[in-house]
Amino acid sequence: MTMLESAVGVSAATSVDMSTDLGGAVLPSPMMTASGCAANGRELHRFLDLRELGAFVTKTVMAQPRSGRGTPRMAETPSGMLNSIGLQGPGIDAFVTKDLAWLRSVGARVLVSIAGNTSGEFADVAARLRASDAFDCVVGVEVNISCPNVANRGLVFACDPLASGKTVALVREQLPRDIPIFAKLTPDVTDLVSIAQAAVKAGADGLTMVNTLLGMVIDTDLLRPQVAGVTGGLSGPAIRPVAVRAIWQVRAAMLEGRLPRVPIIGVGGVRTGRDALELVAAGASAVQVGTAAFNDPGAPARVGRELQSLLAERGFARFSDAVGVAHERIA
Repeated sequence: MTMLESAVGVSAATSVDMSTDLGGAVLPSPMMTASGCAANGRELHRFLDLRELGAFVTKTVMAQPRSGRGTPRMAETPSGMLNSIGLQGPGIDAFVTKDLAWLRSVGARVLVSIAGNTSGEFADVAARLRASDAFDCVVGVEVNISCPNVANRGLVFACDPLASGKTVALVREQLPRDIPIFAKLTPDVTDLVSIAQAAVKAGADGLTMVNTLLGMVIDTDLLRPQVAGVTGGLSGPAIRPVAVRAIWQVRAAMLEGRLPRVPIIGVGGVRTGRDALELVAAGASAVQVGTAAFNDPGAPARVGRELQSLLAERGFARFSDAVGVAHERIA
């Protein structure tokens, strides 16, 4: 390729409008980090300017400080990893004072991930977030209903339509209407569409799919679970086909009229622009990059550039035109 051809290619790629509308929050890029994979921004900021991203997604924050689970907490798996961290974090008060204020100071757009042991605790966290001085950098709230519901014998909220709807409704009451909320769903259910329906009906402006899959690794030398929490969340390239399937199913339900059309944030095993394009073609209006950032901290921005080039090569002038395009091309 000549220098001129290369320059033309770069020019064509950068001419693609990568902006995306997520329930009223218009972002300049569809690229985000995934919750829990880049702490709360300081570490990643050494490798890339967080302003390059459509939004930085925080580690899930809860009402009170949590030490998390015992060690070991992580195990390598084929094409992925298992983590059993236990939502370790400083609690909402320390988060807004230290982490959110810092993210605001560097000009980041922030999607705050929240969780609670009960539906009421989710609402309390949302209320304290709203009251913070740095709330003006928040472009949305990700409601992590895929975490254990301690008040209901360890059931995950997102496995139950009623619990999902109740939690989303309580959070919605605490936040301004111009701040979109996204229910983060687990693929570990038999009917994902019914959970999505409950969340959207209760007030979710969009959905994040998917959270990690529940998995387990056994140390074959010691013949015992490899992580202290016994089970953990499986992430990485191994789960990408599951994420594509989940996004496809929910997007199809929207196109069929069984579910209101709301934006989907796709996440699960994205390492390259091609991986991201799969999720977008299935119906994702934004893409989160998580596990890949552990060995390539610049991955969230790099994947965005690769995605932009791929869209240009395929003749798309706007990112939004590619969202769900695979549904139009079924043979």
